[in-house]
Amino acid sequence: MAAGAAPPPVRGFVVERGDGRPQLPGSLHVNRRLDRWLSFAEPGVVVAFTGKAELGQGILTALRLIVAEELDVPIDAVRIMPASTARGPDEGVTSGSLSVQDGGGALRHACAEVRGMARARAAARAGAAVGTAGATDAVQAARATGTGAADGPGDPRDPGGPGDPIRVVDGRFVHADGRVLGDYWTLLSDTDLAVEYAGRHAPKPPGRRTLLGRARPPRVDLPDKVFGRPRYVHDLRLPGMLHGRVLRAPSLRARLASPPDAAIAALPSGVRAFVDGGFVAIVAATSVDADRAAARLRDALAWTGAPALPDAHALPAYLRAAPHEASVVAERGDATLPEGGTVLAAEYFKPYLAHASIGPSCAVAHWDDGRLEVWTHSQGIHNLRDDLAKALPDVPRERIVVHHVEGAGCYGHNGADDVACDAALLAVRCPGAPVRVAWSRADELAHAPFGSAHLVALHARVDDAGRITHWRHAHWSNGYSSRPGRAPVPALLGASQREGAPPLPLPIDPPTAAGGGSQRNAVPGYAVPNLRVTGHRLLEMPLRTSAMRALGAFANVFAIESFVDELAGAVGEDPLAFRLRHLADDARARAVLETVVARSRWWRDARPEGVGRGLAWARYKLSGAWCAVLARVRVGESVRVLDLDLAVDVGTVVDRDGVVAQIEGGAVQATSWTLKEQVAFDRDGVTSTGWASYPVLRFTEVPRVTVHVIDRPDEPSLGAGEAAQGPVAAALGNAVADALGVRVRRLPLTTEHLLQAIHADGEGA
Repeated sequence: MAAGAAPPPVRGFVVERGDGRPQLPGSLHVNRRLDRWLSFAEPGVVVAFTGKAELGQGILTALRLIVAEELDVPIDAVRIMPASTARGPDEGVTSGSLSVQDGGGALRHACAEVRGMARARAAARAGAAVGTAGATDAVQAARATGTGAADGPGDPRDPGGPGDPIRVVDGRFVHADGRVLGDYWTLLSDTDLAVEYAGRHAPKPPGRRTLLGRARPPRVDLPDKVFGRPRYVHDLRLPGMLHGRVLRAPSLRARLASPPDAAIAALPSGVRAFVDGGFVAIVAATSVDADRAAARLRDALAWTGAPALPDAHALPAYLRAAPHEASVVAERGDATLPEGGTVLAAEYFKPYLAHASIGPSCAVAHWDDGRLEVWTHSQGIHNLRDDLAKALPDVPRERIVVHHVEGAGCYGHNGADDVACDAALLAVRCPGAPVRVAWSRADELAHAPFGSAHLVALHARVDDAGRITHWRHAHWSNGYSSRPGRAPVPALLGASQREGAPPLPLPIDPPTAAGGGSQRNAVPGYAVPNLRVTGHRLLEMPLRTSAMRALGAFANVFAIESFVDELAGAVGEDPLAFRLRHLADDARARAVLETVVARSRWWRDARPEGVGRGLAWARYKLSGAWCAVLARVRVGESVRVLDLDLAVDVGTVVDRDGVVAQIEGGAVQATSWTLKEQVAFDRDGVTSTGWASYPVLRFTEVPRVTVHVIDRPDEPSLGAGEAAQGPVAAALGNAVADALGVRVRRLPLTTEHLLQAIHADGEGA
């Protein structure tokens, strides 16, 4: 691909909607029929459909609030159906912190349309004229693309407005004279919702909302989890279910030396084994039998032909030297550094990271009468169905049904799609019997896609007035997406291991207009007149990489916000003041920084020896939520995080508790990544296959986290799930530098890397 060339459009990345139709809000544009979103078939219950997956982020609760708000029905009357290819909208992949923005925006407008239709029926019964002021056509509705988009102050004649004689109370349409004109279920009983959204009825303006940002509904998904009731895909049990295990090669290109015929013949009666190229699997009647048989067969397997992996300790040099394609991500002015001023250069590095979900991946598949049904915790069930059809060319896509069932959260592309493929490949070999496949902890840590290693090189110049005049940013990494459904061949591990199958496709990067991948947040959010950002995507894949929470934003923001601290130090200016001077044109960025500092209880406290503090901020994807972070750490033999204070601006707040939980969870996960996590491997394969070799943050190490939410009800809603990762990493790096007096630019901030930085600083001095 030529430098600066736009990548081709790929399924799941919505960049522009050039199909000639008026652009509608969020996911509504490609799912225009109202019955894809709502049903009133069950009296007293509003059934809402979603294509977004519940990952523990609370999206089902947020969507429920949006529906209850827009329809004026009790929250308990709303039932959100899990995503399924058999019903509801196709919303692509649950990723990018877009669920509330895109899925919620679509539901909000669909509800407004249906509310208007029901009100028209009620007005006809009352003999009242239906007001049209404030209604909108499809083009006007499209301008309000988020769940919190402003719709204007309303008009006294606007349906639902102050002068409207018909109100909606708990789903009932009540006239000002006290008459109950009916409810949604009676008024819409003979209305066909299999019609396209026309945009004739506007959503509520902010001043008429009573729930968003105010109500504190119980989380839909939590009671089952708290009380241990079956909810996860791991809990799913179907009559006659069999149990499968797949035995993996140690690396992507290793091949089975020879079929283990003797070992297969020695397996216990009732255990079936399947060998197809490098795809080796067993199926047994019980989970225990499957584990025992897999252990016996694993010892008989010999693998060959695996190329040596790069030296793990020299990964930064490998990333620079590996074959890659270069592209210009952003450019303005002349980035050539002139003479004079203060010039700094630095490199920052992030290792490969594993999802490390507490619950390993699991799926169930059932092949019967030419129909394949799959239950999975995939984040993109429609994309998965596309790739299953590619992997099973004799099975038409329309004969494949994929249901989302919750699994352990991962916030990215882990092994969920791969294990679903495993289950499907075994189910078609066992007709009539559901097959459940569960990965082991070692499978999860060694064979699920990783977040890519990522190197960032920065150069900048500050003039004598303390202004950043020039900025150069270059990064090297693998692509950040190899999700299913986006390549001509299936991006499923099991499918790639069969005899004669094509290898897994190289990971790509989402287009910059869709948020980007390795280039996500590579452009600093500061007013810099001369800038050049270049990306280098590797064209070989020593370790399999794909989407992980925040994608390239984690590494890029860590580098940028660490470097800004270094620039401020070089010119002798307070890091906060330095940032604010360069954010004159971004009032919301200034607001999150000023808010978190003003509300912190410890930021101005005296700091004893060994204690440091740091700050950082970013606007996620330069189009999402704003988040600022303060960190306080104690540095001894290791780094201990004491406090994290965060301020976040997500526009209109839908579920305040949900926003806080997302920011808290993101902060804790980013702390774990920053302090502890890195994939270990040798020349033959991944060696970090358990918690001892891939440690994550323990409960006793979780810092005190305080979140301040800035609600802007006149602004569109933005996602919260990925806003905190990069700023937390940078704030921690800045706090460690404050405590040590030495900058540590290689993650994670382990004792080894601290000592290396101290040693290098001593040599430099």
